[in-house]
Order: sequence, then structure tokens, then C-alpha cells
Amino acid sequence: MNTLFNNTEVAFALKSDTELERAYFLFKLIDSQPLVRIGTAVTNFALKAHLPVEGLIRSTVFDHFCGGVNEDDCLRVVDKMFTKGVSSVLDYSVEGKEEEEQFEAALAMTLKTIEFAKEREAIPFAVFKPTGFGRLSLYEKVGEKAILTNDEQAEWDRVVARFDKACKLAFDKDVLLLIDAEESWMQDAADAIVADMMRKYNKQKAIVFNTLQMYRWDRLDYLKGLHEQAKNEGFYIGMKLVRGAYMEKENDRAAERGLKSPICVSKEATDVNYNAAVVYMVENIDKMAIFAGTHNEESSYKLMQLMEEKGIAKNDKRIFFGQLLGMSDNISFNLAANSYNVAKYLPFGPVRDVMPYLIRRAEENTSVAGQTSRELTLIKKEKERRKL
Repeated sequence: MNTLFNNTEVAFALKSDTELERAYFLFKLIDSQPLVRIGTAVTNFALKAHLPVEGLIRSTVFDHFCGGVNEDDCLRVVDKMFTKGVSSVLDYSVEGKEEEEQFEAALAMTLKTIEFAKEREAIPFAVFKPTGFGRLSLYEKVGEKAILTNDEQAEWDRVVARFDKACKLAFDKDVLLLIDAEESWMQDAADAIVADMMRKYNKQKAIVFNTLQMYRWDRLDYLKGLHEQAKNEGFYIGMKLVRGAYMEKENDRAAERGLKSPICVSKEATDVNYNAAVVYMVENIDKMAIFAGTHNEESSYKLMQLMEEKGIAKNDKRIFFGQLLGMSDNISFNLAANSYNVAKYLPFGPVRDVMPYLIRRAEENTSVAGQTSRELTLIKKEKERRKL
């Protein structure tokens, strides 16, 4: 079983020789920390100075990690991947906005992707980020249970209403809806809204999914507490399990404030925590649905093994594996070839708006030990197989 993810012919079947060479070139660049830092600074400068670099970004890093500039643009990638049994999650990756009209625009785009997903078997999920619907500092204030001014209360009511509108449409259209997790200091307020949405819309099955970042040592306890509520109140839990993407930010902030870091002490502790959540959810699959967002082969094998032990069908709709476009194709495509449910996250949006996302991906790939070298090893193996 543990050689399943080594099949590069299946992993890169959709990549032309040119695309394979581009992937090799990109991961070679990302493998170098100084280059990522310089590249990030240069890119940011070029975009701020309105230099004509969008074409270059588009033809390299953007086309590798993103689905397109708008939802229609993504369909080429969506349809192509679905020929191999890999589904898509369209992720409008515009972030860090602060204005009401921008939140309304993000809501409109989320509703549009839900409608879009309804029409296409290849897109089983829609997704949004809490800070797409409201200001980070407002989530933080609500999470701290601080007294809101009348204006802030009205603003918060609008944030909750946006969540409700998206979740209600997902429920009406029977489209699964993933809600991303962000910084720990805004997460309590987001968690509270999402739990309310589950109470409301997950009565028959999990439609609304929250996200648990398992690099946080408190998340398994949170899941168990929510499970108690779900049993008492009769609703289903949908969870996307990820390790997490804001580690340096989280540790720095905790250190600055003299607080205990919310992050596990080590990578090993995070892995243990992640796998414990997978085990807990599979054991309670009668009331839960799992979206296992992971690029970790061990965690993927672990979930496959648990499914087998419990006699859960490979294509049971309550369990999905998820990876990001442009990464870990060896996991995604080999799982799909073996009849598991797999969905790739397809970030999309105007090139300059998606840059913060792309920069985070590059930094993340550089900081996760072994991720980039694993990609390079597999691409190299496939190049040799094709005699490139």
C-alpha cells in the first residue's frame, strides 16, 4: 500500500512535457529560501509600481498553482482533472480586504460559485474565507467578548447575515460548503458562527464544513466539545482537517504578547494531533463528514487504512481527500485512480489579487521540510521515465 503514491505516470498523466519542465523549474526556485525572499520582494515591488509583469507571473507560477482569473477560466482545468476522477473546489483567493463593498463582492462571488458547483458534478464543494465577509479586527473583538459600539454591532450582524446567506444557498442547492480557518485570534468568533450554521443547516447531513488547523494543540478538544453539542442537539459535523498555514505569524504574536503559543511544540506533535483527529472523526463517521486537506503521505495512508478497517467504501461521500492545485499530484491522482474521493483546491482571481496567496504558498513550500524536495524527486523520476 505504501508505494501507491510513487506512481509518477498516474501522478503527472495530465502534464505535457512542457508543463512538467515548468513544474521542475518552479520547484527548483522554491527550493531556495533566498530566491523565494528575493522573488517575493521583486514581485511585490513590480505589482505596486504597475510594471507589466502580470503576463510573466501568469505563464509561470500563476498557471501552475491557480485555476484561472475567473470561474469560467477554471473550467478547462476542472474538466481536464475530472477525466482522471479528481474533483475541484473553486477558491476565490482574494484576501485582506477591509471595505463593506468588498465583503459584498466576496459574498456575491461565493454565491456564484455555489450556483456554479450545483451545475457541475466535477465541483462538489464551494468555499470561502471568514475575512472575505468581514474585518479581521472585528472578529477579534467579538471573539474576546468585548463590548461592541452600535455601529460595530450593526457591522457584525451584516457579517453573520453573509454567512447565513451563503450557507442557506448551499443547503438549498445541496452543495457542500467549506469555510476556511485563519489566524487563531479571529477564529473563536468564526467558529461560533459556523457552529450556528451547522445547527441550522446540518440537520440531515453535513453541508456546512468548518476547518480545524491541527497545528493548534487545542483543536481536538474543540472537536470533541462540538461533537457533544451535535449529539445533544441533533446536527451533523462537517470538518476540513488541515495542519495550518500561519505558524510563524502565530508564534511571533504569542511571543510579542508573552502568551503561550497556540501552536504545537513540534512538527511531530502536529502530526500526532492531525492523525488523532482523523481517527476520532472516522470512529464517529455516523455523525461526521471529513475533508482531509493534507499533503502528508502518512496521514493519507492512515485514513485509507482506517476506512479499510471500518469497512467504509472508498467512495463514501462522507470522506474526501483534498490537496492544492500544483502540489502533491502523486497523492491526488493516485488516490483518484484507486476510487477514493479527491478534490483539488483551485484558487482563482485577478493575478495581482491572488499574489498574497501565491507568495504564502511559496513561503510555505520553502518552510515545510521535505515538501519541495519530494516534489522535485517525483518530477525528476517522471522526466526520466519520459526520457526528457
